[in-house]
Amino acid sequence: MYFVLTTLLDGPMHGHAILKGVGELSGGRVRPSVGTLYGILERLSERGVIAVDREEVVNGRSRRYFRITDAGQAVVRAEARRMHAAAALVINRATFAG
Repeated sequence: MYFVLTTLLDGPMHGHAILKGVGELSGGRVRPSVGTLYGILERLSERGVIAVDREEVVNGRSRRYFRITDAGQAVVRAEARRMHAAAALVINRATFAG
């Protein structure tokens, strides 16, 4: 979910673009299936951290674009701060123990 929200900080995207962004941000370590991604998108939407931005038809297929909400931006930034603080604890401890 963190990588999906972080990807959407760049602006509204459709599912395939989100998958690509998640892969790039994670250095290829996180590669959800399409089904998993849409489950994540549904949960994030239910929580109000993303919303449907628009829908369009491309080659006869519906393409839905998602955007991060203000609440979603707050959530992902808070998580980034939490992870940064947790990493700093390890780095600082390793520096003094070394």
